[in-house]
Amino acid sequence: MEDETPNDAAPEPAVHVEGWGVFRHVRRVKAWVEARAESRHASAWLFLIAAMESSFFPIPPDVLLLPLGASAPKRALRFAFICTLGSVIGGVGGWAIGYFLYGTVGRAIFEFYGITHEVEEVLARYGENGFAAIVVAGFTPIPYKVFTILAGWNGTVALPVLIGASCVGRGARFFLEGGLLRVAGPAIMPWVDRYFDMLVVVFTVLLIGGFVVVKMVL
Repeated sequence: MEDETPNDAAPEPAVHVEGWGVFRHVRRVKAWVEARAESRHASAWLFLIAAMESSFFPIPPDVLLLPLGASAPKRALRFAFICTLGSVIGGVGGWAIGYFLYGTVGRAIFEFYGITHEVEEVLARYGENGFAAIVVAGFTPIPYKVFTILAGWNGTVALPVLIGASCVGRGARFFLEGGLLRVAGPAIMPWVDRYFDMLVVVFTVLLIGGFVVVKMVL
């Protein structure tokens, strides 16, 4: 099988964020993921993370999709499809948590992320524009799991609407990433390696910012 990772040029030294020892562990995880980009288990891991993130898990599947797609760009669109499928199925799981277990599991998840109980007052308005809200949440860094769980609370958003909106929002996001990786995967690998620590910082800031936006809106 043809090696898709460029090896004809020496990589530039990586740019590290000094004093943040946690990045050493993050890089180990990244290296572990990249080593499995061509394994039969890569797709299963990607599907699992995407499904869990849509209902309760804090780490988005982009963290896996990006290095996997960059290491194997010919499979980037396939990875994007797996991400989308897992995320949509996980969104159904989040909806089920909201519908059947909002008073226990749903509340516990919101309390874990610092989302307060007044969200219930917003659900009536949320239901009026549920499709658009889910599409936006699925495409942006706004925590998607918050909206899938709220969609299920008292059936605020019908399950078919959730599934359709999830396909649009999550599909647009992951296939955009997959398309870029398919075209420029080998070329961006040295750049990803060099600036990986900074990318983690930016991604973390966006993720935290998404939770802040949710708290401000709700």
